[in-house]
Amino acid sequence: MRRRLLSLASTLALSATALSLTGCGYNDFQREDEATKAAWSEVLNQYQRRADLIPNIVASVKGEANFEQETLTKVIEARAKATSIQATPELVNNPEAFQKFQAAQGELTGALSRLMVVSENYPNLKANQGFQDLRVQLEGTENRITVARNRYIKSVETYNVLARSFPTNLTAMVFHYPPKPVFTVQNEAQISTPPAVNFDKK
Repeated sequence: MRRRLLSLASTLALSATALSLTGCGYNDFQREDEATKAAWSEVLNQYQRRADLIPNIVASVKGEANFEQETLTKVIEARAKATSIQATPELVNNPEAFQKFQAAQGELTGALSRLMVVSENYPNLKANQGFQDLRVQLEGTENRITVARNRYIKSVETYNVLARSFPTNLTAMVFHYPPKPVFTVQNEAQISTPPAVNFDKK
């Protein structure tokens, strides 16, 4: 009889704990935290896609005589800097590392934009179908980066509201779910704008 009472008491305690965790938003934190990780992974996938395109773009541009070496060098250096940062899922929980990552990606966006603008001054590049195909791929990738970033931002906003609202903020403190950093670099507008692409080959 005593064992049954202990077993019943244990079951009731576990049920009460489960209910309390549900009521305090614990399960919501699990769901929203996973959602932000998934959204961040997609951002990283698109950044990697862009990084993979750059060697081919650089190779195409190198074939053009007298192309501005400074512009090309900045792209190469910016890519090296951006890809040197280990972009793990945990990066989003480290504001300082996250800001460095954002800044590096912003520099790469700016360098690529400059490269695309300068390339308009070279008729051979404008007439090069391989280079034009790479530009189309780059533009598409930049658009996908913007979409992925916006989804991540919205996901973080939902998570952060949960982390800062009462009473779920108490759960956040107990279970270590601090607010997550968002994209806040100074060149946010530049990062969100795909490089201008002109397909006029005249």
